[in-house]
Amino acid sequence: MDKKISLLGSTGSIGTQTLEVARMHGFSVCALAAHSNIQLLEEQIREFRPALAAVFDENAARDLKERVRDLPVRVAAGMDGLCQAASMGEADIVCNAVVGMVGLLPTMAAVSAKKDVALANKETLVAGGALVMKAARENGVRILPVDSEHSAIFQCLQGCPRPSAVARLILTASGGPFFGKTREELKQVTPEQALRHPNWSMGAKVTIDSATMMNKGLEILETSWLFNMPVSQIDVVVHRESIVHSMIEYQDYSVLAQLGVPDMRIPIQYALTWPERLPSPVNRLSLTELGTLSFYPPDEQAFPCLGLAKQAARQGGLTPAAMNGANEEAVKLFLSGRIPFLQIPQLVEAAMKRQAAGQPDTPQQVMAADQNARNFVLESVQ
Repeated sequence: MDKKISLLGSTGSIGTQTLEVARMHGFSVCALAAHSNIQLLEEQIREFRPALAAVFDENAARDLKERVRDLPVRVAAGMDGLCQAASMGEADIVCNAVVGMVGLLPTMAAVSAKKDVALANKETLVAGGALVMKAARENGVRILPVDSEHSAIFQCLQGCPRPSAVARLILTASGGPFFGKTREELKQVTPEQALRHPNWSMGAKVTIDSATMMNKGLEILETSWLFNMPVSQIDVVVHRESIVHSMIEYQDYSVLAQLGVPDMRIPIQYALTWPERLPSPVNRLSLTELGTLSFYPPDEQAFPCLGLAKQAARQGGLTPAAMNGANEEAVKLFLSGRIPFLQIPQLVEAAMKRQAAGQPDTPQQVMAADQNARNFVLESVQ
């Protein structure tokens, strides 16, 4: 299979694994984009020889330009550079693996350029889902999920003749490093403890979101947009082993599940090669070695971020953007030791309450709501 990829977020966890898949199958890489890790980005450029490299940090971009001046690669900078990488004419598919709201405009750029998008950037759909999905329909492009949970649902739906036959979508959650802890026990947890995820190797922000269960809340909003499903028909179950990646329930209460070892290269590869399936870069799943799979209800009292995300989804409009922006800023503050773990949901809830109602018509409105929520969080902890 000949595939030309534009990869945004190439130096992060999803980005490096995407390049592993590309390396295994001989896919071409026509553009790479990163935030500021130019040492790794330079190594990637020398191996994959893209026509364009974009660096969000403009100082780092100047440094990269010097480092690769012996190569025929164009170096771009800032948000404009990301959007250039996202709309590369040669690309068959754009993989958006950047973290945070910075992913929204490049996703819109890719869609406007009529590129299918393999989407690993949660915030794009959480904050701007209405705009992104409308643009995708108008441009006739597909948003293909990279998250393991959404990929699982997407795979289970492949054999579904009628969307109306689906009664429920069931997202599985690992429960993170603090599964079973009470709200009282969570008062003293440290960033180091929160970063110890039991099953997955992810970036810091996503790992903290898993610890607060905001990650699953964000996935509820994503699921609603990706599969045109009301939040009332999306449930979450805690599944500690991370083997069942998600499920769908039909009207007759038959349940289909997608299983696999907890390795992101499986959903990454499927998003890049859909509707085809290629040999796997990971080990085969052995159910007999596992022996037992366990499931539990989520504890929304100890982990209120999950309920806050559901509330944001029900309110709609710009509330999800405010929730997302507040959460991103609060996570940064927690990681830097400036706020305790349980203040993350408190700040998110307060920012949501401040957000006025209204449907966004432009990405700029979404980004303004996001920025206002961030500013509020920073002002609240000074």
